[in-house]
Amino acid sequence: MSAQINAPQREAIRYLDGPCLVLAGAGSGKTRVITQKIAYLIGECGLAPATVAAITFTNKAAREMQERVAKLTGGRVPAGLTVCTFHALGVRIIRQEAKHCGLKPQFSILDAADTVQIVADLAGDTDRGIAKPLQWQISAWKNAMITPAEAASLARDEISAAAAKLYPEYERTLRAYQAVDFDDLITLPVRLFEDNDEVRERWQNRLRYLLIDEYQDTNRAQYRLLCQLAGVRGAFTAVGDDDQAIYAWRGADVENLRQLQVHFPALKVIKLEQNYRSSKRILQAANRVIAHNDKLFEKQLWSDLGVGEVVEVTSCRDAEHEAEWVATRLSAHKFEHRTRFRDYAILYRGNHQARIFEQQLRNQHIPYVISGGKSFFEKAEIRDLIAWLRLLANEDDDLAFIRAITVPRRGIGPTTIEALGRYAGMRHVSMYAALLEEGAARHLNARQIEGLREFAGFIQRIQLRARHEPAARLLNELLSAIHYEEWLFSHFDSSEARAKWQNASDFVSWLGSRGDADGKNLIELTQTIALISMLDKEDPDFDAVQLATLHAAKGLEFPHVFLVGVEEGLLPHQGSIDEERVEEERRLMYVGITRAQRSLTLTWCERRKQGRESRICEASRFIVEMGEEVKINNPASNAPLSKEDGRARLARLRAMLDQKG
Repeated sequence: MSAQINAPQREAIRYLDGPCLVLAGAGSGKTRVITQKIAYLIGECGLAPATVAAITFTNKAAREMQERVAKLTGGRVPAGLTVCTFHALGVRIIRQEAKHCGLKPQFSILDAADTVQIVADLAGDTDRGIAKPLQWQISAWKNAMITPAEAASLARDEISAAAAKLYPEYERTLRAYQAVDFDDLITLPVRLFEDNDEVRERWQNRLRYLLIDEYQDTNRAQYRLLCQLAGVRGAFTAVGDDDQAIYAWRGADVENLRQLQVHFPALKVIKLEQNYRSSKRILQAANRVIAHNDKLFEKQLWSDLGVGEVVEVTSCRDAEHEAEWVATRLSAHKFEHRTRFRDYAILYRGNHQARIFEQQLRNQHIPYVISGGKSFFEKAEIRDLIAWLRLLANEDDDLAFIRAITVPRRGIGPTTIEALGRYAGMRHVSMYAALLEEGAARHLNARQIEGLREFAGFIQRIQLRARHEPAARLLNELLSAIHYEEWLFSHFDSSEARAKWQNASDFVSWLGSRGDADGKNLIELTQTIALISMLDKEDPDFDAVQLATLHAAKGLEFPHVFLVGVEEGLLPHQGSIDEERVEEERRLMYVGITRAQRSLTLTWCERRKQGRESRICEASRFIVEMGEEVKINNPASNAPLSKEDGRARLARLRAMLDQKG
């Protein structure tokens, strides 16, 4: 075991006498604990790798964990070891137990865009702006393990009432498609384990020790899955931090930390409070802010990395001034300290704040990358085209089949697809294979069969040409044949449709150039498209400033951080103030502060545009909560105020917030 392990970390790694909760503060080495414990379980305790599972929330975290484990276990990940996300584990369980779930092993997994489309179809409304909140409500119910029957009695407003009516039909549609949504990947195993003792015990014996990362981000369904897999043995280590619970809006329930003690009375709680990331001044600011929240567990971060630079707060005239000031200050700091662009991050509450910073960074020729926004390949129009390509390469891809046959519409409606899906489920074949079977005619009417087989014929003709014709030319012909451009302009306003069509055209051109350069046809390109990245923003050697939302920045660290827009109504968000949910916003602020290693600069605007109007802003209460050691800069000249003037300004801010409270 590494000599760099501190005493609480060593205790967490070696503790095997029952269930264990490791409260790991920001930058306290939680990944080190998990990976060292995996190596300890396998190398020193003799557990078979196949009986150990480490569960994370992101693929990136899983990859990092695998790499670290490999370094600890002879250069490669032990064969059979499970290191994956909650949802990847769910896929594995459902695939192996498909017959118990009423699914074929090749079931499709629908993402948010697909499920919104299904809800829109069921609601009889093509407006995704209406379908999205309905789908969001259904998803929230599923994450909370609320059934369609239970949801009907929980409807409190127009949206939830409409969602409750659609919920049972939505579930039937998914089963008819032989498909699951993202939420099902957790809820189906939970219900299966609750209803089938034999299956549950089989998985408990298969996975004998569990390690759960970012436990504070679990929702109710994930909590129940953990409890069922752990069983009465309670052989698990959960690692989390209640001060970094920032995902309640997507179903995460910090109450799961409290419930863990109730469900497992013998739970051992170990605190990791030594921070290996930030200076003392940064940690002091973080500790002071989070101290204003009610605590499940008392915890105080500390560091021996030195006092560090003073935390600075600068007020700016407006958003344009803020972006210009940050870009100029960043550039000057880089020149003065001989740092790299990738040493800097600009963090903000919402994606809408990024545009003006992008403009200023471009104006000053500062390279940047953005995370927390939508990547090119996640755009709906690109996913539409990829669905067609996937279907050309693999007719058994039901997910691609459903998207291709419904976007654009080809006169084939939900009733036809549902009937085909039901027949495919009975036959345990793909939907494409099912429509070609003679028996399909007994389950669909003549008009439905005609439309489906016309679609199959179209696919077959394109497939024949795809192996020898240039990719771009064939893809352009496909778009023309399905009238994709006309469909965009009939379903979106003209400016949005133009942007989507331009993206589609850019994708076709790019794919064509890749085909020419690599000597690959359309089918060959499609088979490797998942490995192709048009915008390689994950390159660690790319020297660029990182722009990110606070949610996207969680888990990251940077030597120098600019935390912008720290004002009432933005951070904390106005909706959270109105609904008295400021504690989660404070945790978000805490996450932002603790991303910084050596320097932290906060900015806020005295005025900010809201639509066509300009509103007067007030500094965030969180600035006040950071204490008197922060350096307040003059908004006019950006020169630092004297310590006395800074304290006077903080006192005025405090008085203002007291009056509001």
